[in-house]
Amino acid sequence: MIRLITGVVFLSAVMLADTLKSFPADYYKIKDVKAQKERFVKILYPLILKEEQKIRQERAFVEAFFSHFVQNGIANPEAAAKLAKLAKKYRIKSLYDKEEYLKKIDLIPVSLVLAQAAIESNWGKSRFAREANNLFGEWTWGKRGIIPKNRPEGERYKIRIFSSLEASIASYMRNLNRHWAYVEFRDARLAAKQTGIPFTGFAAAVHLKRYSQMGVKYTHMVKRTIKKHQWNLLDLPHSAPRFDAGRELAMLFEKREGLKRF
Repeated sequence: MIRLITGVVFLSAVMLADTLKSFPADYYKIKDVKAQKERFVKILYPLILKEEQKIRQERAFVEAFFSHFVQNGIANPEAAAKLAKLAKKYRIKSLYDKEEYLKKIDLIPVSLVLAQAAIESNWGKSRFAREANNLFGEWTWGKRGIIPKNRPEGERYKIRIFSSLEASIASYMRNLNRHWAYVEFRDARLAAKQTGIPFTGFAAAVHLKRYSQMGVKYTHMVKRTIKKHQWNLLDLPHSAPRFDAGRELAMLFEKREGLKRF
């Protein structure tokens, strides 16, 4: 299956992601299990790449912001407002806590995303994946959502409805990057980065005991799924697309006495 993915050009993958909102009807007509699973990966992989791109851009902005802030000691209103939005998005209490931004705004192993999506959505065939584009079993307590048939009496949660598969992936990544339940996951990711050790789906799964009521059994299930489909190969170091924050930052910089400042 990996050979079907590794040849995907990043730009064409993102273009494909822009055209796809849900699993297409013909996906559910595939009778061959192996072929359907390969299609599952081919559908989700470019969407994952697209969300990775957004995270890289956010991280690049944070690094550039603090680099200029330390250098010049000034932040213009637009740049500070953008930083404040990121602080709200990732639930960062201190606006100028650079380390907290970099700890939370980081990538999720591709193999982990695929494994959890496959498990939680039954390879896109679950009712919630079909009706709500919900790949990861995410709940909501809002007005809009799908009530599970076997929801215990007295419970008020619903299955969250997403406008697209991409939106579901984005929410899942944001959840792992900011929710208190996954502090251990983020700590392990940071430690791996600091020591130069790749943070793979295998390593990440160990720190997701809180994701499911199954606890440790769930992490074993995730690891088995990754191993069975060789998705660990997708976590190998590769030349990721570069994102130049300079163009965006230049629009936010304020020129004073010939210097670009925040």
